[in-house]
Amino acid sequence: MPKINGNEIRPGNILEHNGGLWAAVKVDHVKPGKGGAFAQVEMRNLRNGSKLNERFRSADKVERVRLEQKDQQFLYENDGMLVFMDIETYEQVEVPAEILGERRPFLQDGMTVVVEFHDSEALSASLPQKVTCKVVETEPVVKGQTAANSFKPAVLDNGIKVMVPPFVGQDELIIVNTETMEYTERA
Repeated sequence: MPKINGNEIRPGNILEHNGGLWAAVKVDHVKPGKGGAFAQVEMRNLRNGSKLNERFRSADKVERVRLEQKDQQFLYENDGMLVFMDIETYEQVEVPAEILGERRPFLQDGMTVVVEFHDSEALSASLPQKVTCKVVETEPVVKGQTAANSFKPAVLDNGIKVMVPPFVGQDELIIVNTETMEYTERA
């Protein structure tokens, strides 16, 4: 694996540090009035989610890890474990449901998800950016309520609440952005 200098760390880099795999979340380059410059790096552990703040001088060498990204198809959930199948090899892999965090309700049967692996260990999964959901419950349209930014609450078929424009009615299909968890458009 390639070693990089401490001042070459960028947000999003995956580093091997203290025997663990860490994702660089935030990087600040600091040049104090006295002494050498350093990079103040906020890192998140990919295995247990703990956070760590570490200083790296430019002379420090850090192991940079490349994760392998594979398209996986979601099959089913079993005892808190999500079962995915590799689209090319048809191998099945079990991943804890917590890996998706608050985006878990947007996972649908047969959905293709990008799972990142490090030596056959699944570390993270990302859903498609846009997902089609059905509005189960929302308020009826009120005539004359045409203010530019008027949104109303709606409950989706997966139980998530989002704000939708007044023209969206019950039983309509809408497209939701899974990153911001907001309404984007009608389906």
